[in-house]
Amino acid sequence: MKLRSMCGMAMIVMGLSLSAPAQGQIGYEVHDGRRPQPTVITPGTFSTQDQPGKPPSDAIVLFDGKDLSSWESVKGGDAPWKVVDGDIQSVPGSGDIQTRQQFGDMQLHIEWLEPQGTKGRSQERGNSGIFLQGLYEMQVLDNYKNETYADGMAGAIYGQYPPLANPSRPQGEWQTYDIIFHAAKLQDGKVVRPARVTAFFNGVLVQDDTDLIGPTAYQILATYPASLPDQGPLQLQDHTSPIYYRNIWVRGLPAEKPQPPIKPAGQNDYEKMHR
Repeated sequence: MKLRSMCGMAMIVMGLSLSAPAQGQIGYEVHDGRRPQPTVITPGTFSTQDQPGKPPSDAIVLFDGKDLSSWESVKGGDAPWKVVDGDIQSVPGSGDIQTRQQFGDMQLHIEWLEPQGTKGRSQERGNSGIFLQGLYEMQVLDNYKNETYADGMAGAIYGQYPPLANPSRPQGEWQTYDIIFHAAKLQDGKVVRPARVTAFFNGVLVQDDTDLIGPTAYQILATYPASLPDQGPLQLQDHTSPIYYRNIWVRGLPAEKPQPPIKPAGQNDYEKMHR
C-alpha cells in the first residue's frame, strides 16, 4: 500500500510538472478571456516593380527612399553609398555599410535589384550579401540563368545551406527577401540554441527554420565562437558589383512567445458572453 501510494503521488507530481506553465506565465484555459489581446497594427502594402510597398505601422524603417541617415560605413563615419531616385546604390570599392541600430530576433523585409547589363558569371555577376547581426550572410547574387555553387547562390545561407528553390528574376527587376531571424543563444561558451533563419525569396520559401552552424566563413566550415553579442547590425556587402536596395524595414520579435492552454474550456467570462 505504501509503495502504491508513493507511485500514485509521483504520477500526480509528474502530471503537474508537465502541465505547469512556464515561469512567469499564467496557465490559461482553452478560449480563455483572460489572455491579453495582440497589439493592433496597420499592415503594410505589397511592392510592385515600379513602386515599393509601405511597411507595417510598427516597423523600424531603415531606408525610406530619402537618405542613409540610419546607415554608416563599417570602417566608421557616414555610409559612402548613394541614394539615387529613391534607391540605395552601392559604390563598388567603398566598403560595406551597416545600420547604426542593432537587432536581435527580427523580421526583415528588404528588396534588391541587379542592374541591367551586369556582366560576369558564377560569383562574379552581381555579388553582394545581407549580413544578419553582421555575422550570418544571406547571399545576394544574379542567379537568373547563371549557375554557381549551390551554397553560394541567391537565397542561400552562404557557405552553409543552398536555397530550396531558385525563384530569381532577371536583371532590372526587383527581388524581395522576407526573413525571420532568431539569434543564437550561448551559455558558458556552449551553444544552447543555434541561430535560425526562415526566408522567403520572391514569395517562395527558400530557408525553412534552418539552424545555422555558425557565423559566415569563406571556404572554412563555420563554427560558433565562445561568445556572441545578443544584438548586432544589419550589414550590406560591397563585393565590387553594382547593386541596388530599397524598402528596408525590420520588426523586433518578442522574447516571450504565447504558451498553449493547459486546461479545457471552462465557464470563463469570455465564454459566458459569447455562448
